Amino acid sequence: MRNQRELLVLGAFVGATVGAWVGARVRNYAAAQSRPKVIDWERARTIAIRMNVGSRMSAGQREQLTGYYRSLVDRAVPLIAEYTGEALPSPAQHVYAFDRIDWIDANLEGFAEVLRPLETMPELPDQPALRLGLVAWGRLSQTVATTEVGVLLGYLARRVLGQYDLVLLGREPLAAGRLYFVEPNVVWLERMMRLNGADFRLWLALHETTHAYEFEAHPWLRDYINGLIHDWVRRLQSDSEALKRVWQAIRDLPSISRTERERSWLELFMSPEQRVLFQRLQAAMALIEGYSNHVMHAVGRSIIPSYTEIARQFERRHQQRTVAEQLLARLTGLDLKLEQYRLGESFANQVVQRYGHDVLRLVWTGPEYLPSMDELRKPDRWVERVRSIGSRGPQPVPGVY
Repeated sequence: MRNQRELLVLGAFVGATVGAWVGARVRNYAAAQSRPKVIDWERARTIAIRMNVGSRMSAGQREQLTGYYRSLVDRAVPLIAEYTGEALPSPAQHVYAFDRIDWIDANLEGFAEVLRPLETMPELPDQPALRLGLVAWGRLSQTVATTEVGVLLGYLARRVLGQYDLVLLGREPLAAGRLYFVEPNVVWLERMMRLNGADFRLWLALHETTHAYEFEAHPWLRDYINGLIHDWVRRLQSDSEALKRVWQAIRDLPSISRTERERSWLELFMSPEQRVLFQRLQAAMALIEGYSNHVMHAVGRSIIPSYTEIARQFERRHQQRTVAEQLLARLTGLDLKLEQYRLGESFANQVVQRYGHDVLRLVWTGPEYLPSMDELRKPDRWVERVRSIGSRGPQPVPGVY
């Protein structure tokens, strides 16, 4: 019995010593851990690039095509100025022909800048168990977010034809936006639809150059969009209830009403304040995209010989999307952008048809003249409101009705 007691005492002593040593090591290990970044940008880039191997252009091709697209933009500028009634300094010095990897690199910079405030999250607690738990959760979240961003960028890099890259947030000093044309995608679609290449590229140039007109001729618009994004990210950064809302939305998904289902699924995870900002941003982007489409069609119809065929092919392409494409668009939020094109363009067309282009151009007067989502769907309400602004002075920016 004595030997057994001695063994038990010795075992307890050794166990306590080992436990204290392990505990100290765990505390030291936990103390050395820091919160992982929200996204591993190098990993996201690797994922995106692996989805786009074999699409590189040579330096000579890039230089030649950049010159060609700049000439198209130079041609588009006076045509757009004539239609809109406003002069636009040519943005041709900021026009670039890209391959898919060029586009990925350019947009990674923008993504990282927008999300940079989220990298400065609160410090981890001192308690080892809680600290290690949060580190593990952070690493899991980083893996999910990194994969999502990488796959999304890789997918978009294969589909985007052109882009007006608006300089946002911390990318100081604020410079003029840049126009990108992703040539491998343009070539692929041109061949798949059997389009006239020169006509197709001018059609694209009209759309993207109209974006330059929207922002460069109206500097307040960049500040407005910038402010919405900044406020939205700031609220997200200080949102302590985000995880709770995610689980609540997942739990309630089967009972969500049809009206709620028709909204973006992203909104289900937002606070009411975030949702208001998000919908204001959506309304502004719908107008921006829709007006560019309106100008592209209004001008292109009279100067592009194969305009009718191009428009017909794009409409058919939209209507014949596969189930997989529709699902991916829904999951990634790309369906929002397609809806932006249609809703904003319908708004612009209806206002011009009923009241004339001079009334539509009021949208570029200032933030209080921008339509809300409700007004985009009911243009007469917008016209009624903006016509009353002059007599009452500047009004608050429309919210979500």
